[in-house]
Amino acid sequence: MTAVTETPRTGAPIGDGGIGQSVRDSLVVARRNLIRMTRIPEVVIFGLIQPIMFVVLFSYVFGGSMSIGGSTNAGVYREFLMSGIFAQTVTFATAGAGAGIADDMHKGLIDRFRSLPMARGAVLTGRTLADLVQTALTLLVLAVVALLVGWRTHTNIGEVLGAFGLLLLLGYAFTWIGALIGLSVRTPEAATSGGLVWLFPVTFVSNAFVPTDNMTPWLRHIAEWNPFSAIVQAARQLFGNPGVADSSAWPMQHPVWASLIWSVLIIAVFRTLAVRKYRNATA
Repeated sequence: MTAVTETPRTGAPIGDGGIGQSVRDSLVVARRNLIRMTRIPEVVIFGLIQPIMFVVLFSYVFGGSMSIGGSTNAGVYREFLMSGIFAQTVTFATAGAGAGIADDMHKGLIDRFRSLPMARGAVLTGRTLADLVQTALTLLVLAVVALLVGWRTHTNIGEVLGAFGLLLLLGYAFTWIGALIGLSVRTPEAATSGGLVWLFPVTFVSNAFVPTDNMTPWLRHIAEWNPFSAIVQAARQLFGNPGVADSSAWPMQHPVWASLIWSVLIIAVFRTLAVRKYRNATA
């Protein structure tokens, strides 16, 4: 009797495909990254220190010298400031996202994922979802600190939650930029540097820390069409905080809609580029 031996198939196993599998695989990867975060608590702790330092330094060092609407009252500037600090916190999470993905690529973890029957885009989607959860926790702690130093909202709970929702949406959009950077460099250190070098002009050429009224016309125009300025303006409007500038620029007149449009556009463009880069890198 002749034995029949099956020839083993080579290559990575292929999943069933479809949206259902992609969602399940993304949630599994997100859970893996969240568990990893709990086992390395210093990552979360250090992520909290920087925004808290910004709140304290800007509130008490610069608060009395800033004029908001003709008032130099430190409490007025504190309420003006917080939307900018919230927005800066969610966007600076981009650097961590890029470094984490670059670290996974550097250690060969992505090659292990390739051997599993899973959706290809799930690795990136799961990572960005885990970063979103971490950002939400950071934002919650930062809001408590802001309340302790005197920040207050003057609208209803629905508008306040809407402001935080827009902030998280923009933060999630920016993590896809970080994902693309993480896939494009060779080391986590390079991903961290690359993730921060473009964030500083984006966050500081804006209405986050100072009013745009005194900027030169060309710089003010850039600041008013900056996606970061739109989310800061939307948050101030929904929180009822001072600093809603009288500007003719469309994003400043309709900041909530501008924030939504910018966020969706960034996700659509950079998720497509990141997933394509990931597939090419692991082909």
